[in-house]
Amino acid sequence: MTLKTNIGNDSFDSCMMNASGVWCSTVDELEALIDSKAATFVTKTATLAPREGNPLPRVHHFGPNSINSSGLPNEGIDYYLEALANFEATHPNRAFFLSVTELAEDQIETIMQRVHQSDYHGLVELNLSCPNVIGKPQVGYDFETTARILDRTFSYFDQPLGVKLPPYFDLSHFDQMAEILNRYPLTYVNSINSIGNGLVIEQDAVTIAPKQGYGGLGGAIIKQTALANVRAFYTRLKSDIAIIGTGGVTSGRDVFEHLLCGASMVQVGTALLQEGPAIFARLEEELKAIMDEYGYTSIDDFKGKLKDTI
Repeated sequence: MTLKTNIGNDSFDSCMMNASGVWCSTVDELEALIDSKAATFVTKTATLAPREGNPLPRVHHFGPNSINSSGLPNEGIDYYLEALANFEATHPNRAFFLSVTELAEDQIETIMQRVHQSDYHGLVELNLSCPNVIGKPQVGYDFETTARILDRTFSYFDQPLGVKLPPYFDLSHFDQMAEILNRYPLTYVNSINSIGNGLVIEQDAVTIAPKQGYGGLGGAIIKQTALANVRAFYTRLKSDIAIIGTGGVTSGRDVFEHLLCGASMVQVGTALLQEGPAIFARLEEELKAIMDEYGYTSIDDFKGKLKDTI
């Protein structure tokens, strides 16, 4: 039985990895993922300069769920490019993901040029969907801006590139975004980022400090929205654009359902933060047990084969 999968021209021994923002801010955290059963890692979303992020407390857990308003804290693009150069030198047969974004359209082009001119030639994830930067809207909800950014990026960028999208809730929005994405030689789409803006209350107060308590929801409560987005884009995008499913993964069954909806890989966020990198061994064991129950020997046996009726 194998969990091998591909994103573009890169192959991975497993279909599971971290979600950007979780267990990936420092070299030590990235090394812990390499030493786990995760297939690979994606870095914390990098900006041009280091960021401290929003005021504390900015993350709160409630059961298998979370709310956060982190505000893109990270070590800056140069830190992650240097780290990736070292990881690529010590693990020459493994492919990694670099996540990047910026807060203004012209700065997105600047950071993409910075990556393009670097020695890094792995997969890149352009985050168009952070809901937690104070005063800044999510780019992924502005279809014209998204198209304009991708037009400029693909005029020079020739590395494997994916985009991380916010959750969409209307079928017409799936149609509109898919039409835009299908214009470009994207390697993959990552769906979804956290659902903003939620509000979690304990006793008579909000649970996080930034934005009057509003933040992105993650964990088990967003799984059904994530599955809908994965399925919607799998059935609308060109077949050579892979899907990475993110959202609500706490068990091997959740991984199975993301794959069934069409994901080629699955990222783990809130549950990884709560359980640590050991979660990947548990998820692998649980997924393989489900595959054995159905008689599947590889994820290609069932990927994207969700039935319309029971």
